[in-house]
Amino acid sequence: MQAPLTLITDKFSRFAADFFLLIPNLIAAVIFLLVAWFAARLVRSGIERVAMNRKRPDLGNLLGSLAHGGVVILAVLFAAAIVFPSVNPGGIFATLGVGSVAIGFAFKDILQNLLAGLLILINRPYRRGDQIVVKGFEGTVEHIESRATSLKTYDGRRVIIPNSDIYTSAVIVNTAHPHRRDEYLIGIGYGDSPEASAETFRAAIAAVDGVLADPPCEVLPWELSNSTVNLLARWWVKSHRTDIVRTRARVMLAVHAAAVERGIDLPFPTQVILFHDQTEETDGDRTKQREGWPAGANPPKPRAAVPAAER
Repeated sequence: MQAPLTLITDKFSRFAADFFLLIPNLIAAVIFLLVAWFAARLVRSGIERVAMNRKRPDLGNLLGSLAHGGVVILAVLFAAAIVFPSVNPGGIFATLGVGSVAIGFAFKDILQNLLAGLLILINRPYRRGDQIVVKGFEGTVEHIESRATSLKTYDGRRVIIPNSDIYTSAVIVNTAHPHRRDEYLIGIGYGDSPEASAETFRAAIAAVDGVLADPPCEVLPWELSNSTVNLLARWWVKSHRTDIVRTRARVMLAVHAAAVERGIDLPFPTQVILFHDQTEETDGDRTKQREGWPAGANPPKPRAAVPAAER
């Protein structure tokens, strides 16, 4: 019994001696980590400040986070080398290099989104506050983060789209320019003059609040439809969705008021349904070809809509 107790006691003694020998290294490693952590925060805040001055806050947040994480990782590796002098940082880097292949396959989607987000923030096809249409979603860009872009839709919902999907898809940036063109088809009757009606509507639209004077609005005869002559009204307005919607509403009211004032017909589609089995004897000469029965000396006898017995 004495030998095992002695062996255990010797092991604890050696462990305690080794631990006390490592205390200076541990203190140095902790101090180094604290200094490195503060340095990482300074690097991150410096990057974010520079990006903020250049009005690119999202890029600054991403680069600042990457720089902060890189400094902390390096500090941990060197702290391990301080505590355990036999540890070689070069060997750790080599091990990480081999393992990074497996990590890359495991986190392929995350790395794709990260790279796409970085490219989006550098190239800036759109920025925070822009109104865009992508992947069937439309709204205002709230944030461009490392993984995804957040949109606030016009009805107050949030859509989070992965950056890799955005980077490989077509994106419509509605607010890329300060002004954009809106248009609407106005149908008038065939009895009205297209030229005079177009000029009437053009003058009414030009006077609408929100319609820009330059470029000027225009109303063009556009197509001959089944029941209307269509005029294409086009006007320029500020690019934001609110301006587009409210200005279009005022344009519709102005067009309707001008049509009523000038007596311009705004027809709507109509349908005429003929029930050929309900014709009367007074409908005309039934021996001649008419719609609903063939020509000939012996046409079908007329049938009334209401039988005589029920009249």
